[in-house]
Amino acid sequence: MSTQRYSPTPTRGSYRAPESGAPVAATVTIPGSKSLTNRELMIAAIADGPGRLLHPLHSEDSARMVDALRLLGIGIEEVPGDGGFGPDLLVTPAPLIGGSSIDCGQAGTVMRFIAPLAGLATQDVHLTAHASALHRPMGALITGLRDLGVDIDDEGTWSLPFIVHGHGRVRGGRVEIDASGSSQFISGLLLAAPRFDVGLHLVHIGEHLPSLPHIDMTIESLSRRGIRIERPAVGEWVVEAGIPRAKDVTIEPDLSNAAPFLAAALVTGGEVTVADWPLHSTQPGALLPDILHALGAHTGRHAGALTVRAGDGIRGLDLDLSAASELTPTIAGLAVFADGPTTIRGVAHIRTHETDRIAALVNNIRALGGDAEELPDGLRITPRPLHGGTWPAHHDHRMATTGALIGLAVPGVEIDDIGTTAKTLPEFVQLWERMLTGETA
Repeated sequence: MSTQRYSPTPTRGSYRAPESGAPVAATVTIPGSKSLTNRELMIAAIADGPGRLLHPLHSEDSARMVDALRLLGIGIEEVPGDGGFGPDLLVTPAPLIGGSSIDCGQAGTVMRFIAPLAGLATQDVHLTAHASALHRPMGALITGLRDLGVDIDDEGTWSLPFIVHGHGRVRGGRVEIDASGSSQFISGLLLAAPRFDVGLHLVHIGEHLPSLPHIDMTIESLSRRGIRIERPAVGEWVVEAGIPRAKDVTIEPDLSNAAPFLAAALVTGGEVTVADWPLHSTQPGALLPDILHALGAHTGRHAGALTVRAGDGIRGLDLDLSAASELTPTIAGLAVFADGPTTIRGVAHIRTHETDRIAALVNNIRALGGDAEELPDGLRITPRPLHGGTWPAHHDHRMATTGALIGLAVPGVEIDDIGTTAKTLPEFVQLWERMLTGETA
């Protein structure tokens, strides 16, 4: 088994956001989806034979998932690919052994997806994370796994770090959980469910379920490999026990990572095209064309690409982003330049992402002279002239890219740690600067 790793080199440290100087006019190619890469890695690891991921994302989050699966005994080898952003991944399933400590870093998908899988290992698995991610909610998942027969020792903290005492099998069956804190609780259970003894009957009992497209993404990925999933009611899923089919899977571009590039067209009065935009996608970023159109952009598809062109300005709107909450930072970056106030609702759960994104956005915008206020489930931004200053990234990749977006039109914006973009897009700075020069990025 090869443990070689392709490592794109991200820009590190503080970063003076470049001003556009002129309307942008560029075509950008975005690397693979983090959400799809980590889901397909999980499914490939429990499939009935080897399978290849074509054009996967190579980033800190995906590297954490690869490392985690290797520590559980799965073979993952880098093989030559033609995606332009690194090699493909050949995944060879094997019995899950455990006996290891897995550092999830800042990757929510790793901590929420690996925990259920660890119950199938034959030895103990210790799960931990970066200090900045230990606060992320895990209690509902721990409770659900215990109800399914998984032995977990969290020393009463209901959070990371904890130990999963693997016994080689998970009983499965019916379980109720409140996934209001993260849709990843649902996806993590669904991904491991085919290998549970009796499958899974999962019921969400909370009032709110965020990021539904991510759950649809999980179901679609499993279904394409022959796993039968029924949805007898809203917030309820039944997964039959079985073994996913091995197959080669091509990973779509990360549409949420495309958001700041497309938004740059509106901020600069220009035009940006993202290549290889899928006709159908369960990624939350697939909602971008409609959202940007509502904000005043002209959008169009041609030859498999999406083009966004600035209109007469950016409109202030009242937006419910509950289905695509990860787009909140980018939309907030546009709202500071709008023709009126913008209210973003339905995103209370982003307070527990890499940082409290609502508080961070409000404080960062205010620090540049802007007018923003927190709401119980979002924020409101009233445009006013901005000035330069430090834009803290708060260990959050989407906060960093929003600083770069605002810096296109506000001189002197300094992002304190652009290296946080390596979490999902190590090539961000190179792609951003090529976009500004009009090169094909």
